Amino acid sequence: MASYRTVNEAVVMYHLLLGSVTGALLAAPYPAVGAEPTRPARPGPPSVPALATKIDRALESAWAKNNITPAAPASDTEFLRRVYLDLAGRVPSVAEARAFLEGARADKRRALVAELLARPAYARHFAAVWRHLLLPEADTNFQVHFLAPGFEQWLRREFERNVPFDRMVRDVLTTPVDRDTTQQALRGDSVTSPVAFYLAKEAKPENLAAASARVFLGIRLECAQCHDHPFATWTRDQFWGLAAFFSGIRSQERGVGFAVPDKEILDRRELIVPGSERVVQAMFPDGTEPRWRFKVGARQTLAEWVTGGENPYFARAAVNRVWAHLFGVGLVEPVDELTGSPDAVAHHPELLDELAKAFVESGYDLKGLIEAITGSRAYQLTSRGRAAAAPLFSRQQLRGLTAEQLFDSLAVATGQPDDLRDDPRFGARNTPRTEFVMKFGQQSGRPVDHEMTIIQALTLMNGPFVTGATSPERSELLSAVLTAPFLTERGRIETVYLAALARTPTAHEMEKAMALVAKAAAGGGQKARRDEAVADIFWALLNSAEFLFNH
Repeated sequence: MASYRTVNEAVVMYHLLLGSVTGALLAAPYPAVGAEPTRPARPGPPSVPALATKIDRALESAWAKNNITPAAPASDTEFLRRVYLDLAGRVPSVAEARAFLEGARADKRRALVAELLARPAYARHFAAVWRHLLLPEADTNFQVHFLAPGFEQWLRREFERNVPFDRMVRDVLTTPVDRDTTQQALRGDSVTSPVAFYLAKEAKPENLAAASARVFLGIRLECAQCHDHPFATWTRDQFWGLAAFFSGIRSQERGVGFAVPDKEILDRRELIVPGSERVVQAMFPDGTEPRWRFKVGARQTLAEWVTGGENPYFARAAVNRVWAHLFGVGLVEPVDELTGSPDAVAHHPELLDELAKAFVESGYDLKGLIEAITGSRAYQLTSRGRAAAAPLFSRQQLRGLTAEQLFDSLAVATGQPDDLRDDPRFGARNTPRTEFVMKFGQQSGRPVDHEMTIIQALTLMNGPFVTGATSPERSELLSAVLTAPFLTERGRIETVYLAALARTPTAHEMEKAMALVAKAAAGGGQKARRDEAVADIFWALLNSAEFLFNH
């Protein structure tokens, strides 16, 4: 078979001669990773390479101390698929896989990470991840579901601009919640703001305090909402002291169980604990008292403390969540219980502190943090072998895909257009994406269970989306592969492997696949039977465990 470069050139020629839309599926939409980038390089924090080295030294020391031999380095194909799923929320296309695997740059892995972080797919994926964290109610509450697109679009814009994480959180905690803003959101106007965070929590101080503490501070303070926690260090006064920062928000009931923020009293800094006559003043969870300023609201004061460099929780919580996103397990577990509970287990507290310190010094640069972690030896280890995946991170962990990752990966692998993978606006509830995600359950950004339900398995095996996408007559990718005059039978099999698994088949797999195609073509109607055999191989790959897991 011709080299990858020759094949790409042939695809382009085929596309131009026949005017085929599907022919473009196999042509590279982006410059080869091995080529010098044409866009201006994004200046990253100077500590990124040093930070990756610190990660390596900390984990290598733990491996030596525990007499652990880490797994082998991941192959280029393993790394390629893993980093696409983690940063773009999908598998690479055939052209993207060819470009990276053929790239000759010594630092092509680092270059790929930088390229992915500059693409819209990164912003779209991370916006969906953080929308699930901040607005889990949208998965089960129809009214909140209506508000989710505006919130997710706001998040996407923040990630596209690489807004410092502390500023992003400050904007969530201080966004206006007056009547005009909330009414615009409820009408479905093109409002891209985090106001949905307050609407989803019914504008209740206790709901806002609990969610803010979990997501931004990594502490489950709501455990002390009704009484002092029997085992953890949190007290009821600490919970309601945090809730008091939101006490100035006034709301009106709009329907059963749905309150709408109406206005805010800026100098309101106390509340009455429900079921008692006790009045609690606003107080930071670490016990320090706020320093109030004239005409500065309580939420603004809270936001400045939450995102301040002296806060003992904020940077550590953010780093731990990013680490858990890239490894499947945090440096502290559970990720939303960093401290104050006997259930919290810190695997590498010194490393977490080191990363948090560097995160603050970088100006809360999420992309820089991601570049450092993905550049570490631990992230680039294979998932194969018996070494412990966690807590020593001596090999990568198998992770099931979220429902969204699974659908988007199927869409890319089968050559569907980009707009099919965008979340629909309110009312579009019968699209392939929404129907697929509903059948796989509202995952709230969590991976699909290893054990699928019968409905989920049938959806992958013979659901309308997968059936159409693996049909020789209806599949965009298959029709291009099966009609390309420059592809041999081996080339067709290689292409469907690249589409599904981002790798070429092994010698044994190629032998089996070629035998299957040859047997099918031996009878009558050779081309049709040959096409069906290639389609069957593609279908089997999309239903394999290798496709359904990030590894």
